[in-house]
Amino acid sequence: MTTRTTPLYDFLHQHAAKKTASFHMPGHKGAQLYQRLGYGDFMRDFFNYDVTEIPGADNLFQTEGVLEDIQKHYKELYQVENSYLLINGTSGGIIASILASVKKGGKLVMARNCHKSAFNALILGDVRPVYAYPEENQEYGISGPIPAAEIARLLDENQDAEAVILPSPNYYGICSDIRAIAAEVHKQGRILIVDQAHGAHLKFFNAHGFDDMPLCAEEAGADLVINSTHKTLASLTQSAVLNRATPRVDQLLLEDKLQAIQSTSPSYILMTSLDVNAAILKEHGKELITEWGENLNYFYQKAAKIKGLNVMGKFPGLDWSKLNFSLGIPGGELEQWLMKEHGVFIELFTGDLVMCMTGIGNTRKHMDRLLVGLTEISEKPEVQENLRRRPEKSVWPAGTKGQNRDAELYPIPKERHLVSLEEAEEKICASSVIPYPPGIPFLCPGEKFHKEQIEYIKDLRAMGEKVIGVTAEGGVFVGK
Repeated sequence: MTTRTTPLYDFLHQHAAKKTASFHMPGHKGAQLYQRLGYGDFMRDFFNYDVTEIPGADNLFQTEGVLEDIQKHYKELYQVENSYLLINGTSGGIIASILASVKKGGKLVMARNCHKSAFNALILGDVRPVYAYPEENQEYGISGPIPAAEIARLLDENQDAEAVILPSPNYYGICSDIRAIAAEVHKQGRILIVDQAHGAHLKFFNAHGFDDMPLCAEEAGADLVINSTHKTLASLTQSAVLNRATPRVDQLLLEDKLQAIQSTSPSYILMTSLDVNAAILKEHGKELITEWGENLNYFYQKAAKIKGLNVMGKFPGLDWSKLNFSLGIPGGELEQWLMKEHGVFIELFTGDLVMCMTGIGNTRKHMDRLLVGLTEISEKPEVQENLRRRPEKSVWPAGTKGQNRDAELYPIPKERHLVSLEEAEEKICASSVIPYPPGIPFLCPGEKFHKEQIEYIKDLRAMGEKVIGVTAEGGVFVGK
């Protein structure tokens, strides 16, 4: 008998059989949503949908048929100038947007907590960044919003900057005031790009009566907005939508950059999932968003009664579909208890903060399962002994803030070698160091390793957090 060697297939098959409660991306949370809404055939005939540009299937890079129809659906849903299907995720849309907005060698005002794809675009386009640092949420030790006044200041000081990019919401759901930022950016004739990867749903919460949700970037005045529909809505992982919300960005140039970045073998499975997602929003959006919002309010009301549970409550500018909470114990421990004892899988932890990413596919049963888990864990003796939160590290520890890389003094190293973290002090970083999630580079190529940063990286690893760019043995790449 031949032994089948399919490790990933076997893992996913076993995981699916456990009937877990998903509080991580993707937003559909499994096949149940598709089946419930009449799209079970998409799941059953999955492989039969994997085709290429056969007659009638259209072409992603010259849409004029069925794919153009899908893009028009998103244009109507988001009420924008143009919408584009992305099969390289929001990452591809971010890179294309930057390359279409900033000339080679040009300057970009950029939030330092941007996703790593934005930093990759800097290298591809030889773009010079000027960093805008977010405010800090001291209570939870996470990044807050980017102040509009800071964007205005940086634009005043950098008259040659061509565009601004920032994430909103950030990974934890905290939004910047995009309307105020757009006013500053447009006053000076620049382009505003918003990475709305974590907020593809905001438009629909806004449309269905949830006035305490932040305004989506499309309505707030951004020029280019990239939405990860797979993160919180119903399309498959790696699918996304880029919205050209205003005519300020050249349409043909943007389309040219998208062709340069996206795969020439686009997945028809991913694009079909975007088609189904648009149909779900059009036909069932009000029902599903209302149910989602009510389930979230149910969680907040019940969670407030759990002893020792510190939940980040609603405040202006918070996308409260992200559930951020702490029991005063290391987040890695809480993650393990929820997963092993209750079958609840979270999105991420940092320090003692845990974030659960809800989506359009979450149900009241999922919320109850999470609440039961948190209640039972809160009653453990080891948790009762530690109900007060441990002090959090700063998002940007001393010595790490303000590194606007000087491309002449500290060019991106063309050659690199591996050294230990201790040996890296005061050397030039040659490969990004990225805590993941959330995927925000802590150090970028061309920046210096300082002692404080090295200690911070060690602390992250000691707490069990994954740091891309650091080997299992604790090595990093520096310039020769």
